[in-house]
Amino acid sequence: MVGEKRVDPDELLASLQKEGYGKLTVFLGAMAGVGKTYAMLETAKERLAEGLDVVVGIVETHKRKDTEAMLQGLPFVPMRIQEYRGKFFQEMDLDAILTRNPQIVLVDELAHTNIPGSRHAKRYQDIEELLAAGINVYTTLNIQHVESYNDIVAQITEIQVRETVPDRILEMASQIQLVDIPPEELIQRLKDGKVYVQGQAQEALKKFFRPGNINALREISMRFAAQRVDQQLESYMRVHGIIGPWPTGEKVLVCIGASPFSAKLIRAAKRMATRLNAEFITAHVETMSHLPKGEAEKEAMAGNLQLAEKLGAEIISLYGKDVAEEILKLARKRNISQIIIGKPERNPLHEWLHGSIVDKVIRNSHGISVHVISGNKEGGNSEAGGKLIKDRPVKPSSWGDISLKPYLWSIFMMVVLTLLIMPFTYFLGTINISMLYLLPVLVSAARWGRKPAIISAVMGIITFDYFFVPPIFSFTVGDIHYGISFVIFILTGIVTGTLSARLKNQVSYSRQREIRVATLYSLSKDIAAVDKLENVLESITRKVADTLEGQVVMLLPDNGGKLILMKSSSPDYFLTDSEQAVATWVFEHGKKAGRGTETLGAAAGLYLPLSIEQGTQGVLGIRLHKNDEDIKGEGIWLLEAYAGLAAMAINRVKLAEEARKSHALAESERLRTALFNSLSHDLRTPLASIIGAATGLLEDQNSVYTPETRKDLLQTILQGAERMNRFVNNLLDMARLESGMLKLNEDWCDIQDVIGVAVSRLGAFLADHPLEIKIPENLPLVQADYILIEQVLINLLDNAQKYSEPGSQITVWAQEKDHRLEISVANRGAGIPEADLSKVFDKFYRLSSPLQVSGTGLGLAICKGIIEVHGGRIWAENNNLEGVTITFTLPLKNKGAEIASTLEVQPFKM
Repeated sequence: MVGEKRVDPDELLASLQKEGYGKLTVFLGAMAGVGKTYAMLETAKERLAEGLDVVVGIVETHKRKDTEAMLQGLPFVPMRIQEYRGKFFQEMDLDAILTRNPQIVLVDELAHTNIPGSRHAKRYQDIEELLAAGINVYTTLNIQHVESYNDIVAQITEIQVRETVPDRILEMASQIQLVDIPPEELIQRLKDGKVYVQGQAQEALKKFFRPGNINALREISMRFAAQRVDQQLESYMRVHGIIGPWPTGEKVLVCIGASPFSAKLIRAAKRMATRLNAEFITAHVETMSHLPKGEAEKEAMAGNLQLAEKLGAEIISLYGKDVAEEILKLARKRNISQIIIGKPERNPLHEWLHGSIVDKVIRNSHGISVHVISGNKEGGNSEAGGKLIKDRPVKPSSWGDISLKPYLWSIFMMVVLTLLIMPFTYFLGTINISMLYLLPVLVSAARWGRKPAIISAVMGIITFDYFFVPPIFSFTVGDIHYGISFVIFILTGIVTGTLSARLKNQVSYSRQREIRVATLYSLSKDIAAVDKLENVLESITRKVADTLEGQVVMLLPDNGGKLILMKSSSPDYFLTDSEQAVATWVFEHGKKAGRGTETLGAAAGLYLPLSIEQGTQGVLGIRLHKNDEDIKGEGIWLLEAYAGLAAMAINRVKLAEEARKSHALAESERLRTALFNSLSHDLRTPLASIIGAATGLLEDQNSVYTPETRKDLLQTILQGAERMNRFVNNLLDMARLESGMLKLNEDWCDIQDVIGVAVSRLGAFLADHPLEIKIPENLPLVQADYILIEQVLINLLDNAQKYSEPGSQITVWAQEKDHRLEISVANRGAGIPEADLSKVFDKFYRLSSPLQVSGTGLGLAICKGIIEVHGGRIWAENNNLEGVTITFTLPLKNKGAEIASTLEVQPFKM
C-alpha cells in the first residue's frame, strides 16, 4: 500500500494554483477568544472596499456583539436548514456558494464537523471543494485542532480534542495569519463574558484556559507559524538563486503497529518531517510471529494507517522474519536519515524472553539517527490513536471473551480418559498413565489453543494425583519427584497451546492473503486478454460482487460526458437518482464518497473513482448485502485495487479502440494518396491514349488513315479502357475485402481454363514477354470462385510483366501437392530482398525498381485477400533465374478428381 508522498508546501501551492485552485488564507490562533473571526472579518471588509466580490459563507458569532457588528455590510449566502433527529440546524450552503461563485468566501471554524446527512462530514472538505472550483477562502483555526499536534495539546491541557484538521490542508494555504493577544488580556475577555457566557467562562478558566495552558498553546502556534515562514523563505531563496547553506534532503521513517500508542509516533514523525521539510514514510512490519490476532486488532491497524495517510505519509507494508531487520533494510534502501520507533514499558522478563526490537534497531542503525519514544504499559492513550473505523475501542482479549465449550470438552476428555484407565491401573503403571494424560492436553492445544490446553493440563494433574499417585484418593503427594511431572504437564500445555494458536493464526492469515492475491490475479487475468469494453465490465462487476458479497455497478461517461450505468451485477440495482448524484460527484472530483466515508456518507453505496494519470475513466459502486455494515480496512484497499485494475483495463480498451481508429485513418489517408497518385498517372495515362486515339479518328474526315492505322488506334482505345477497368476492379475488390462484403460464388473450375482466360484478357500487355505454361493432364478440378481466381492470375501476370525486362520469359505452372492445387507465376529480373518478401502483400507496398512501374500497390494485397477467403495461402520467393516466383494454393476435394476424370481436357496452346 502506498499513500501520498509529502511534497514541499510551496511546490504544492504552486501546482494547485496552476491547476486553477483558489487561494486559502487561514487565521490561526492559540485558542478561542483571541480574535480570529474578528480579524478575518476586518480583512474581508478591506477586500470588499477594494472592489472584490466577497461573501459570507458561514460565520459563528457566538453572540459576541463586536463580531456581529463587523458582519454588518458584508453580503452573505443564506444558510441551508438541515434536519437531524427531529431537530433543525443551520449549515453552510455549499451548492449555493458554488453557484454564486464569488471571488472570496468567508468560512469560519475550519475544524467544524457537519451535521450527518451533509455532503461532507467535515467543513475542511467543503473548503477543499470550494478551492477546487477556483474560489478563494478565508477561514479560522485554533492550533489544538491541527492533527499532528493533537497528542501534544492533550498532554498539556489534559483534554482530548476530537475535531482535527489534516496538516495537508494547512500546507495548501497560501497565507497563514497568526492572531495573538497576551494571556492576561484573553483571561480578562473571558471574565468580561466576551468569549463565553459567565457560567461557561468560569468553568473554562479552571480547566482549558489556565495561564500555563495559554502560554504553552501560544508557543506552539508561534512555532508553527515560524516554521511556515522559514519554509517560505527557503523556497524564495531557492527560486531566486540566493546562495545559502542548503540542508540535504531528510527522510523520516516511523514504525507502527496496531497499538494505540502508534498514533503518538505518527504525529511525532509528522511534526519532525514538517520541521525538517523531509519526506514522511510510515512502515508496518508483519512477521509470522506478529500477525493480527483478531478483527479488533486489524481495525486498530487500519485506523493507524488511515491516520498516517491523513497526515500525508507514504505507507509501506513489509513482510519478513524479523521486524528490526526489515526496518533497517528499508531504511538503507530508501536512504532514511531519521527513524522514530516506540518502546512500550514491559517487564524485564518479557524483554529477556523475546528480545527488544528497539535495541536491535539502535545496535545496527550505523549512522541513522534513531529517536525512541517511550510509552506506557497500556500502549498509549486509546483516545489519541486507537479509534477504529466504527469508533470502537480496541478490547484486549480476556478469559471472558472465550466460549466455555472448549473448556467443557477438555474436562470431559479428562473424565472419560480417567474412567478408561482405572480398570487397567496395575497393568499400565504410573509412568504410562502420566503419558496418557498428555493426550487431552495435546488435543486441547491443537483444537482450541493455549488456555484450554492449560486447563486440561491442570485437570490432568488433579486427576492423576488424586486417582493414581500414592496415597490414592488424596491430594497428598508421597514422592516429590512427581512434582517434576506436574511442571511438565503445565509446560506442555503452555508450549503446545502457544504453538498451536500461532500456527492457526498463521494459516488463517496466509489463507486471507492468498484469497486477496488470488482474486486480484484472477481479475487481472480475466481482463488482460479482453479487448471489448462489455467483457471487461462484466468481469469486474462479477468478480467484485462475488468477493465482497454485494451489488456492484459500473458507470462510465457517454459521448456528452454524462455518467451513465454501463453494467450491474444484478437486475435490481440500487442506483436511484440520489445515488446517481453521488456517483456523479465522485466522477467530477476524482475522490471516493458514499457509505463509510466522510463525503456523502448517508448514501446507500460506496463509490470509487476509476482514476489513472489521464483522468477519471468512470465510477465503481458497491452496496453490501448486509446494509448495516460498512466496507472498511482491507476491504477498502482491496476495492481500491479492483478500481485501479478496472481503470487501467478500461483505458487499455479505449486506447486500443483509438489505435484502431487511428490505423483506419492512416489507411484511409494512404488510400487517398494512392488514389491521387493513380488518378494522376494510372488513369490519366490511359485516358490520354484513349482521347488521343479517339480524337484522331474523329478528325479523320478525309480518310487519311489506312485501315491498319485505324485498327491500331482502336486497339489503343481498347487497351486503355481495359487498363482502367483493371484499376477500378482492384479498388472495388479491396473495398469489398476491407468491408467483409466479399462473397464467394464457388463452382467447379478447371484451372487450365482460368489461366487461359487470364492470359487472353491481358493480351497485348504480355506481347513483349514469351509465356511458358506447364499444366499436367488429368489435373483435378477445384471448387472456387472463377471470376476471383481469374482476377488473382491477372494481377500476378500483370505484376510479373511490370517487374521484368522486355523480352524476358514469364512461366506459369500448376500441380497437385498434398491435397492442394498449387499455381505459380515466375518472372526473370531483379529479385526481392529477403526482409521484404513478406511485405509485398501489404497494402500500398511497392518495390523500388529501376523500371518505371505504375500502379497503386493493391494488386498483391487483393490476391492475398481472395486466396485466404478461399482457405488457401500465398507467398513469394526468389527463384534461381534472379526473378521472383509467387505461388498460391487452393484446397482440393475428392469430388473434383472424379469430375475431372470424366472430362476430356485439351491442353492450352498459345
